[in-house]
Amino acid sequence: MIRYAKPTTVDEALALLGEDRWRILAGGTDFYPAQGAKPFRDNILDINGLAALRGIAETDDHWWIGARTTWTDVVRHKLPAAFDALKAAAREVGSVQIQNVASVAGNLCNASPAADGVPALQVLDADVELRSAKATRYLPLGGFILGNRRTARQPGEMVTAIRVPRRSAVGTSVFVKLGARRYLVISIAMAAARLVIEDGVVADAAIAVGACSAVARRLRGVEAALRGQPVTGALADAVLSAPIDELSPIADVRGSAEYREHAAREIVVRAVRAATGPGDGKVAA
Repeated sequence: MIRYAKPTTVDEALALLGEDRWRILAGGTDFYPAQGAKPFRDNILDINGLAALRGIAETDDHWWIGARTTWTDVVRHKLPAAFDALKAAAREVGSVQIQNVASVAGNLCNASPAADGVPALQVLDADVELRSAKATRYLPLGGFILGNRRTARQPGEMVTAIRVPRRSAVGTSVFVKLGARRYLVISIAMAAARLVIEDGVVADAAIAVGACSAVARRLRGVEAALRGQPVTGALADAVLSAPIDELSPIADVRGSAEYREHAAREIVVRAVRAATGPGDGKVAA
């Protein structure tokens, strides 16, 4: 017999997770599409009653984003400019109706290569809070998402929050998405860039690209090439000549691997340029 439970406290939810195997239901926007022609036969743990897991707060050490926080919550919350890429990505998650109910943690746990929220959180050095009835642990986002539809979440665990260290909530950030049309589109490629500029020089850079590998990747070679560079038109040359060995472009109906590799460099250039000046962050294929 399939069980359904809707706990009202986190402790109750964790106790249930410790006694049986459950499919966690958050916003639910991917729940039915993911079933395809074969309905799920799993126990359902509906966490939409967990008010404690929704919201955004600032602490002495980090920004805390509750697992049930919606993308609309992200857009509406007053956040530093370093979060602008995340806000821009939030506006790209499906339609406004989807953004109103889809959760930030659900986007991560779904572990799609084209998950819009991942690159923007990667450039913020975000980590994931995982809780069970027995312990709490934290994983960097790159260590949590392991591959297409695969995460490091263990049986009995639930993602309860995403944390961004205050030291990373500095600078300005931009999100650029490449798609076959302007709205309601799965990415061909996307990039997030966060730059810290001091006295006209790039003091720090964080660059991530999504939809060009099985998981979104930070481009450490590009970041290193940008640090110490004056903010001039030569920044584009630094991006174009830097290694991007982290990417293993995928091929599918939206684009070939070769196209994605070329597009990745181009949208990173656009993101870097926009982070130093005006830009709308949307590109048509």
